[in-house]
Amino acid sequence: MPRDKTESHERLLEAAKNEFMEYGFTDASMRRIAENAGITVSGIYKHFKDKEEMFAALVQDDLEYLMTQYNSFQNDEYEDAEVVPSDELWENSNEVEWIIDYIYEHYDTFKLIICKSQGTRYENFAEEIIEEEVKATYKFFEILNKRGLVAKKIPKREIHLLVTCSVNAIFETVIHDFTKAEAKAYSKNMDKFFKGGWKSLMGL
Repeated sequence: MPRDKTESHERLLEAAKNEFMEYGFTDASMRRIAENAGITVSGIYKHFKDKEEMFAALVQDDLEYLMTQYNSFQNDEYEDAEVVPSDELWENSNEVEWIIDYIYEHYDTFKLIICKSQGTRYENFAEEIIEEEVKATYKFFEILNKRGLVAKKIPKREIHLLVTCSVNAIFETVIHDFTKAEAKAYSKNMDKFFKGGWKSLMGL
């Protein structure tokens, strides 16, 4: 009987995930992956052209969805910045809580990206998010400035450092193996901390 390629593909992905989780991308062994999947090393290349494509197959879909939602959150914040009274800004935002929920619904994906991706195109994921968030924060402030709402101007370099702190604070839950319950409780405290901090710095 012909082999079930779908079944062997799923076995291969599971073996690859376990290997990357244990050894990280750089030290992961194609030989061990093949052995644990019950196929030959040459058989791997019928499914993936190389090790990085295999890694991407494990993380790319979940990452793309996260970024789609992240962009949606940013657009909502721009709209709020145009019309919402200054004392109500951020009050209805649930971005951090949603991101924590999503990360923990796809925990293995983000453990791989955040902790195990060195040597892949995903290794700078946090830095890329930070750069996007810096741009978004600066645009948000520009909109508020046009409304005459920002009493203090924060230097762009300082915005970069503050955003770096806030983005990395989210990913620290994965680095330090928080449970979902711990991460949820932490996210509420973190949200209050950074919202209050930004408002104070902006003089709102």
